Amino acid sequence: QVCVVFSEELQCWCRAVIQSIQHHMDCYQLKCFLVDYAKYSFVESDNIRVLVGTFKKLPYRAKKCSLYCTKPLTLHLDFCADTAKIGPAKKWDTSAIQHFQNLLK
Repeated sequence: QVCVVFSEELQCWCRAVIQSIQHHMDCYQLKCFLVDYAKYSFVESDNIRVLVGTFKKLPYRAKKCSLYCTKPLTLHLDFCADTAKIGPAKKWDTSAIQHFQNLLK
């Protein structure tokens, strides 16, 4: 379900999908995917509102997508054998993400 959250980082109200909820000392923080900015952001529970009116009908400016048949790889280091091999990974490395973003620019 899409809701409206106030992003401290962007200093504006944004449409978002809640991904997870975390309890901190005195409040709840929600990890949200901002559908118009394609960003993940943590938002306090006080900064969430119900989505109403024509704001609900606007199309999203960002869409989640993935590369077809492209699997993440990582460098596996074996210090005992003094070798390094590229192999499959469960998720993309930060350096691989940055390299891909640089290629797109």
